[in-house]
Amino acid sequence: MSNTQELDKKYVLPTYARADVEFVSGENATLVDSNGKKYIDFTSGIGVVSVGHANKLVNEAICKQISNLTHTSNLYNIAPQAKVAQKIVNTSGYEMQCFFGNSGAEANEGAIKIARKYGEINGEVKRYKIITLQHSFHGRTITTVKATGQAEMHNYFGPFPDGFVYADTISDIEGLLDNHTTAVMIELVQGEGGVQPQDKKEVQALAKLLKSKNVLLIVDEVQTGVYRTGEFLASQVYDIKPDIITLAKGLGGGVPIGVVMTSLKDVLSAGDHGSTFGGNYLSSSAACSVIDILNELKSKGTLDKTIEYFNEKLDAFFNNNKKLFTKKVGIGLMCGLRAKDGDILSTILSNAKDEGVMVLKAGKNTLRFLPPLTITKEEIDEGFNSLNRAVSSL
Repeated sequence: MSNTQELDKKYVLPTYARADVEFVSGENATLVDSNGKKYIDFTSGIGVVSVGHANKLVNEAICKQISNLTHTSNLYNIAPQAKVAQKIVNTSGYEMQCFFGNSGAEANEGAIKIARKYGEINGEVKRYKIITLQHSFHGRTITTVKATGQAEMHNYFGPFPDGFVYADTISDIEGLLDNHTTAVMIELVQGEGGVQPQDKKEVQALAKLLKSKNVLLIVDEVQTGVYRTGEFLASQVYDIKPDIITLAKGLGGGVPIGVVMTSLKDVLSAGDHGSTFGGNYLSSSAACSVIDILNELKSKGTLDKTIEYFNEKLDAFFNNNKKLFTKKVGIGLMCGLRAKDGDILSTILSNAKDEGVMVLKAGKNTLRFLPPLTITKEEIDEGFNSLNRAVSSL
């Protein structure tokens, strides 16, 4: 047992089933562990390291900023926060404003608060219910755990906030709407629920229906946002205009950040919501750099080519291993393969690590891929070579 493992076991609460590996350095989609072994990273820290490990431009932006200021507080104007809000809104194409927090769960908490206040009239609760989907995942705070449509997530931590209703599918939402419904919150591609994309026409019909009934549409883009699905937002892929969108993960390139963006600019007022650390100089400067890098990759066509090449390789891997997998799912660089059973998936995850490629699990039986958006062809090739070795004996 390494010294890190000993310290972790003694001092850190055991809330994670950690793999027996410790990474000490990285470059783009390549990681190096404490023994000097190299790995291709098809996980990007669960969709966080969007522009790769140790990205020089992001590091330079962070170093330049913290040499002047790291944090003052949201009681004062913060130039990089204002700039990154402008970049987010302009890149989205939506007429919105932003609130900054530190995580996806915080972003979703903010979205819920906006929706709940929107449902009030002169401080009196009129509409408060929020409909979410079965198999959804919206965070691990008490409220976002309850918003999550997975019954197993609701153990131990009650009593929970009331007002969440779960629909089995998008088409079932209409039948659950009532006079107390203030919002519907969905992921356009369910991440933790198994990399499951929603049907585009059903989502568009839902958006139109909710607009006609003055019910808000919240889209949780914590995992799908910041070009993960090919466009800056999956909402753009689906050609809808949500009332509220949440972002986190890939926006900071590894620095914690969460964002609620909304067209409802007059709902919250001073004192209704806040964050000590949210959008400080450090996280905002990192996010500005990440958006600049990815906007350039998108405008040059590099991102689209990377998505195409990765999916070609994934298609070939799937077609050569249909004895192990039943279906390929996902959009852009948010991809998955449905394993035939959980035992096969567990074996592949273990073998992949041994062979030097990191992959993820989603839902009960999905092998999930969330590579850095800057991954190179060489890294893609090496990763799939390792993955082929990992399944060769199965």
